[in-house]
Amino acid sequence: MPPKKRTAKSAKLDEEDEPQTTTTTAAAASGAGGAGAPRDLASLNKLKVDELKAELAALGLETDGRKPELVARLFDASNPKTAAAAPAAAKGKGKAKAEEPAAAAAAAAAEPAKRGAGRAKKARVEADDEEEAAAAAPEVKAEPMKVEEKKPLKNSEVLAQAAAAKKASGAAPAKAKVDEHALRQVAGVSVYNDYDCMLNQTNSANNNNKYYVIQLLTNGTSYWTWNRWGRVGEPGQNALKGFGTGLAAAEKDFCAKYKDKTSNTWDNRANFVPRAGKYTQIEMDYEEDDADAVKQAALNKLNAAAGKAAAARAAPKVRPCTLPAPVQSLLKLIFSNDMFKNAMQEFNIDMAKMPLGKISLSQLAKGYQVLEQLQDEINNGASGSKLTQLSDQFYTHIPHSFGRTRPPTISSAATVRAKMDMLDVLGDIATAQALLKAQDAEAEKVAETVEEVDDPLTVNYKALNASLVPVDRNSAQFKAIEAYTKNTSSHPPQILDIFEVVREGEEKRHDVHNAIKERKLLWHGTNVAVVVAILKSGLRIMPHSGGRVGAGIYFADMNEKSAGYVRSAADRTGIMFLNEVALGKEHGIFQDDSSLRKAPAGFDSIVARGTIMPTPANDTVFKIEGRDVVVPQGPRMNTGHQSSFHHNEYLVYNESQCRIRYLLKMKF
Repeated sequence: MPPKKRTAKSAKLDEEDEPQTTTTTAAAASGAGGAGAPRDLASLNKLKVDELKAELAALGLETDGRKPELVARLFDASNPKTAAAAPAAAKGKGKAKAEEPAAAAAAAAAEPAKRGAGRAKKARVEADDEEEAAAAAPEVKAEPMKVEEKKPLKNSEVLAQAAAAKKASGAAPAKAKVDEHALRQVAGVSVYNDYDCMLNQTNSANNNNKYYVIQLLTNGTSYWTWNRWGRVGEPGQNALKGFGTGLAAAEKDFCAKYKDKTSNTWDNRANFVPRAGKYTQIEMDYEEDDADAVKQAALNKLNAAAGKAAAARAAPKVRPCTLPAPVQSLLKLIFSNDMFKNAMQEFNIDMAKMPLGKISLSQLAKGYQVLEQLQDEINNGASGSKLTQLSDQFYTHIPHSFGRTRPPTISSAATVRAKMDMLDVLGDIATAQALLKAQDAEAEKVAETVEEVDDPLTVNYKALNASLVPVDRNSAQFKAIEAYTKNTSSHPPQILDIFEVVREGEEKRHDVHNAIKERKLLWHGTNVAVVVAILKSGLRIMPHSGGRVGAGIYFADMNEKSAGYVRSAADRTGIMFLNEVALGKEHGIFQDDSSLRKAPAGFDSIVARGTIMPTPANDTVFKIEGRDVVVPQGPRMNTGHQSSFHHNEYLVYNESQCRIRYLLKMKF
């Protein structure tokens, strides 16, 4: 159905509901247009630091700062028109731009007559606030946002490499989705080429936490530009402009809006330079949101493809799932899209409240880089203003929904670690989603040549490259693990199922520690949202983990200790792992030491000795692949140690020293 025709007057009114911030670069304000012909970022980036400083000095501009700042400063000086609403540009088209606030005021004055005074007043108050506040604020000088050139965390390097590998794989990027709010006004459209961007800006000093969507839409013959803006977590305001068959005019409008909001050009967005007071572009990953919908769509596609390839035979049949019922139930939990959303709620970034789509791996890497800077500043006793500036950068890269409250400053090491944990969870969720997508693509290929295909649960199970075998509830194994649970927790969780786990490749990796005889079966609790990633990749030492005993993999011999790290699904179902840990010769400590990165020479592990532990005399032994593995049975006892630790905490600093032996599905 074609969209309702909008008059030029109503389209103009929508634009004018979005007041413009009047900003001027220092160069433009001082008549720095004498820098010569406009310069592009690519050519400026080729200059050396000394050359950049020499050109800035010749223009009478500051020469302090790092290369990205110098490039941005010189770019502004040689391209004065990039400064939004510069006074010198108030001729021709610039004049019309300068008149927009007055026209907006007139439109706002007329609004009560159209909709009722009370309704209009409420709309103005609830509309994007920050933009209006900026319009009323005194003129500010926009300077390039400072970008720290510090070495990123290993996390950010890994994510950046993963993003680069994905890009280099040759796979076509996922098509951008039409903003759902646009579909309410115009039907049957898609995003034209790659004309789509999500912008974000956080400035906690002004209580700004806002987004801006710009898209160029087409139905194949006609073109529209779509803008939507507001506070993160709210639908905000919008404007739809129609251009008929005028593609060139629509492209021009899109590019102009992008430049106005970012002070960057669309054609050179690959060299994006963040600007103070302007929006930053968020890199989006447009994978399917609903895993079940993905699988159903894939099956439909397979059936259609098979029908075309061999019209004489029936479409591929879906084999019934033959996995044990407990395994099926577990797979439904750990691959559940609702569970992923629930996990994200704890971080104020749940998908229902944040209409920003999925963030790419490279965007997560940028978030890690800022968190590393925050970590350094906090360790060096930085001032509140510096921490606020970096917090704003983090929220700009990783959009959060705080409602109408001011975005909080990240001011403690504990908060930095919590945000890093959040990014770890997001990365692991991305891993699970990518796994689903890869399996669907593989299933599509297979279905073109076979008469039967696996059901979705079996496809997901095979993708884990891990064996999950339910443990008989009447077995000695089950009863020993049940005792280990009940006797080492003051409020033991209910065991729903226990699975023996064999991860592909883990045995060979662990074989290098065959000479170690001292082994224990130890607890590890985690977020249910990362279980897929753990089964796929194993337990990992996270680069930022700076816990009480340093950067290693943490285990406990008391269920209640590890249970404290479990983050369950909405129905309180969570996951814990029991791991065979090659402890070898233990080095005991009694005070926190977060600087530890390995066991001392002559030792294989570190144990933070607590004031309580399971009674050693009651330990039992599992014979696993010919090796004796000690399994504590409790009950708890006082150790008599003078220690800063309440529970024993076991640390290994080589990932290969542990093997996941059991997965426990539990009710907390």
